[in-house]
Amino acid sequence: MEPVYLTVSALTKYIKVKLEQDKHLVRILIKGEISNFKRHSRGHFYFTLKDEAASISCIMFSRDAGAVSFDPKEGDHVLIEGKINIYEPSGTYSIQVRELKLDGIGELYLQYEKLKKELSEKGYFADARKKAIPKFPKKIGVITSPTGAVIEDIKNTVQRRYLLTEVHLYPALVQGPGASQSLREQIELANRLNEVDVLIVGRGGGSIEDLWGFNELETIEAIYRSQIPIITAIGHETDFTLSDFVSDLRAPTPTAAAELATPNSQDLLTKIAELTYQNQRLMLGYLEFYQTKLLHFDESLERLSPKQKLERHQNEINRLLEALNYRYLNYLKLQAYQVERFEEKMKHPLEQIKLYQEKQQRLQDRLAEQVQTLFERKRWQFNHLKDTLKALSPLALMDKGYALVKKGTDVLTSIQTVKLDDNIEIELKDGYVYTKVSGKKEK
Repeated sequence: MEPVYLTVSALTKYIKVKLEQDKHLVRILIKGEISNFKRHSRGHFYFTLKDEAASISCIMFSRDAGAVSFDPKEGDHVLIEGKINIYEPSGTYSIQVRELKLDGIGELYLQYEKLKKELSEKGYFADARKKAIPKFPKKIGVITSPTGAVIEDIKNTVQRRYLLTEVHLYPALVQGPGASQSLREQIELANRLNEVDVLIVGRGGGSIEDLWGFNELETIEAIYRSQIPIITAIGHETDFTLSDFVSDLRAPTPTAAAELATPNSQDLLTKIAELTYQNQRLMLGYLEFYQTKLLHFDESLERLSPKQKLERHQNEINRLLEALNYRYLNYLKLQAYQVERFEEKMKHPLEQIKLYQEKQQRLQDRLAEQVQTLFERKRWQFNHLKDTLKALSPLALMDKGYALVKKGTDVLTSIQTVKLDDNIEIELKDGYVYTKVSGKKEK
């Protein structure tokens, strides 16, 4: 039988329908730490919810985000309610969050986290050591308060689902001092008597202080050593105690624990009907498959006939001839183009000489023009420097009646440097005058 291959979109759509319509995934309660938090301009929240071992993408649309009573940020420990969501184009899944609230962290919670880490490292939570819950138990033991609503909820659920099961109560304290010791003693008693197939350990909701007896080592050790499979049903759906991690199965509520411990007679009948229907569909599927296969065989026989083979070969020959003609024409065009290129390159030598002569003349004209320009610039610079030098020359001042007076080689600038009868030299525009100081007068 040839395998049947699905398309990617068909497989993704099948997974989407399966997950989004699963009754356990329509309403999910999860706790964890926020990371990669982003607030969209339209009010949507995008973030990742993580714990020490895993993470999952979350989206909260603005219609639900507007009801959040705090400002979410990176590192917040939160409790969320939502449902699974599959994004078909990329085949990714995420949690569509409907409710988001803070998970308070106090001293008891820090103790809780510390002990949880120690027990996890010791392997108390390992899936490999967890025992299977029997599918058809004859007796179910319940360890809880004899006066609470838990035992009545479990009895009513068991009676409604599976009348072949008996419920036996092991009364215990589930809150306050001595709760952990009482729970341990009842778990050990049930193991010594060995009269039940599965144990349900539970109580109603409450604060972390109310549930603390289920986080103490006495209770945890008793659950860990129990030879009877244990289902825990402690608090509300969002409450997780360390006993839940050690037990063989955790139920969100006592009613759910009773449902997990017993088969539902109606479900069994429905399952039988479903299997019968699936068997019929499977048989019809086989018949359709083999009918289709026979048709394929008929088509294959027709394709394998000599006439069909000759037609296919003739079509292939015609296709190859067309391809050959096309390539041949392209080859001729390419050769003609290359010939034209060679003709352009092979021009007459006299034409080449003429081109080089014209180029040489242009270069000579450009050189003469640049030499003339350089000469004019240098002549202008020379005249400018000459005028500047003339303006700075002392002789230019002498034309106006000024003179240079010296005593020896020193230029006189003050009467304090000359004395009576000193010989001095006066340089005029056109010569020198030598005289002797006969008197001096200060201004």
